[in-house]
Amino acid sequence: MSQPSYYVHPSAIIDSDVQIGEGSKIWHFAHVLPGSRIGARCVLGQNTMVGPNVSLGDGCKLQNNVALYNGVTLEDDVFCGPSCVFTNVLTPRAFVERKNEFGPTLVKRGATIGANATIVCGHTIGAYAMIGAGAVVTKDVPDYALVVGNPARRIGWVSRTGERLGPDLVCPRTGERYAERDGNLFPLQSK
Repeated sequence: MSQPSYYVHPSAIIDSDVQIGEGSKIWHFAHVLPGSRIGARCVLGQNTMVGPNVSLGDGCKLQNNVALYNGVTLEDDVFCGPSCVFTNVLTPRAFVERKNEFGPTLVKRGATIGANATIVCGHTIGAYAMIGAGAVVTKDVPDYALVVGNPARRIGWVSRTGERLGPDLVCPRTGERYAERDGNLFPLQSK
């Protein structure tokens, strides 16, 4: 019998019917529920929970105490800060069954969600967006947007590498250039 190409800490629980990609690491007291797919090179920190039927792309990082419930999809290279929260029902009641009302949440490639942020279900977080620590996301977030507060509002733009962009819309780390059109940010092609 061959060794798995990923690491699972002995205290973690991996249910049946789970896919885990090569090079992923699942740490202390994590739980991956049935039907979930963990991409390659992902890191699930202590006390994380994924599933059931949740999909993580390649290269995702869940810091400690993050729970991804049914209805959440992370594309490649998404970062979830410590104790950030995803909901999957808009009007929960302990005594009312609402499993047929789960709202989908899509977090697109390269997005970052800060520590203790809350993502209300039914929304999309755009590619390379940055959600500030403690923010409460109650609507869709555009690609490359920097949002903070409760409710979260856009206060600027960030580059693909997460650097805050100034008025020139040039990444101070890489020199990549961006353009703003109709309230959205777009990368410009290099020459």
